[in-house]
Amino acid sequence: MRFVTAEYNGEVFVGVVEQGEGKVVHLRLAEQAVDQRATIPSSLLECIQQGDNFLRKVEKIAAWVKENPSAQYVYDLADVRLLAPIPRPPKNIFCIGKNYADHAMELGGKSDIPEHLIVFSKVPTTVIGHEETILRHAEVTDEVDYEGELAVVIGKRGRAIRKEEALEHVFGYTIINDVTARDLQERHVQYLLGKSLDTFCPMGPWIVHRSLIENPNKLQIETKVNGEVRQKASTEQLIFNIETIIETISRGITLEPGDIIATGTPAGVGKGMKPPRFLQVGDVVEITVEGIGTLRNKVGE
Repeated sequence: MRFVTAEYNGEVFVGVVEQGEGKVVHLRLAEQAVDQRATIPSSLLECIQQGDNFLRKVEKIAAWVKENPSAQYVYDLADVRLLAPIPRPPKNIFCIGKNYADHAMELGGKSDIPEHLIVFSKVPTTVIGHEETILRHAEVTDEVDYEGELAVVIGKRGRAIRKEEALEHVFGYTIINDVTARDLQERHVQYLLGKSLDTFCPMGPWIVHRSLIENPNKLQIETKVNGEVRQKASTEQLIFNIETIIETISRGITLEPGDIIATGTPAGVGKGMKPPRFLQVGDVVEITVEGIGTLRNKVGE
């Protein structure tokens, strides 16, 4: 199942997009058709927080909709506006730095390949959705860069999570563009300011439930800028895999439903090119992750 936060005729709703279909089911309206006592929340974050109860409801609704299709609660995907799956994350987004050896080396050298997990964050106000505009922030930075990444969405609360149980705590997977102001990143040493300008975290287009991703550590990832392939790799190349990331972060920090972890970006960022090629107004960035889809955003003023 692919879960979306979407808008149709001014109403924001939680929907599900079936694999290979250009239709989205308005879950709350469909549930009301099944049972007037609808209990599905209006935000995907609240749905995730309901845990397995939410998934059981969706399975029941999906089965009923197949037998009773209706224009009242099934829309063409092209007719809805996709928002970020979690438009306002409950806390900062966890981000993993230099998690592909080639990327660490393109921004430095072999000595920059980390021995331990590098973790920084992006503030919630960075988040925008599929097809929304990345602001250029020309008054603040001259070096706006892209970073295509697989992101993990936590579905089950836990602390001191063991690797063997880590994927059981995942709700699903999405795509993040960890947009970065390289000059701010270098000037302030710490990453927060350079990573956290408004619109610097495009996310989406949806969250794919973990049941549809057989192995998150073996997914192809590709980033294009204006149709030109800039990044092409596999999550198999992660220095620290998904299970290790979850185990390490959760050793002393409680992970909660709706928490988001961006797992790192492969080589091919603009900063690493000779000469560097930073994003400009009008550029279109497309990030595709196998089994999930494509996140597309244009750079604006």
